[in-house]
Amino acid sequence: MSLPTLSPKDAKRLLDRGATLMDIREADEHARERIPGARLMPLSKLDEAELALHGGRPVIFHCKSGARTKGSATRLAAKVGGTCEAFIVEGGIDAWKKAGLPVAVDRRQPLELQRQVQIGAGSMAFAGTLLGLLVSPWFLIVPTFVGAGLMVAGITGFCGMARILVKAPWNRAVYGQPQRA
Repeated sequence: MSLPTLSPKDAKRLLDRGATLMDIREADEHARERIPGARLMPLSKLDEAELALHGGRPVIFHCKSGARTKGSATRLAAKVGGTCEAFIVEGGIDAWKKAGLPVAVDRRQPLELQRQVQIGAGSMAFAGTLLGLLVSPWFLIVPTFVGAGLMVAGITGFCGMARILVKAPWNRAVYGQPQRA
C-alpha cells in the first residue's frame, strides 16, 4: 500500500489542526535539524517502535528528501494499521525548508554520521592521492584502502569508519555513550 503525499504547506495546515508528525530519520539527523513538534521514530527501529496515535488524528511521516518515506510507505502504512489517515511530506524536510516553513537547527550537534564518513573517506582519498603524486607512490595505498573500505561497506552494510566515528568525543551525546571524566 502506498501512502498519499502532501506538499509541505498542506502538511503544515494539517499539523495546525492536530495531526502528528513523525520523523523517520536517524537520531543524529533529528538532533541536528528537525521540524518543530516532530516525534522521532527512526526507520531502522520501526519494527520495535510504538506509535501512539491520538484519537484517529492523521499521521504525517517525513525524512530528509522524501525518498526513505516513499520507499518505506508499505511498512509505514502497516505501522499505522488503518486506524487513521497517514501521509508523506513530499520532498521531506528539504522541501519543508524550501517552502519557508520553520525548522529547529542545533549546530552544536555533530554532522550526520553518513556525512562524517563521506568527509573522512574523501579527505583520506584526496590526501593519499596528492601525497602519492607529490611525495611517494607508496601513499597511493591510502586511497586504495579507502576505496576497498567503501566497497565492503556498500556490499555488506558494515562500515568500519562509521563504527570508529560513533566513538568520537563529538558523537558521544548523540549515540548515548558516556564521556569519560
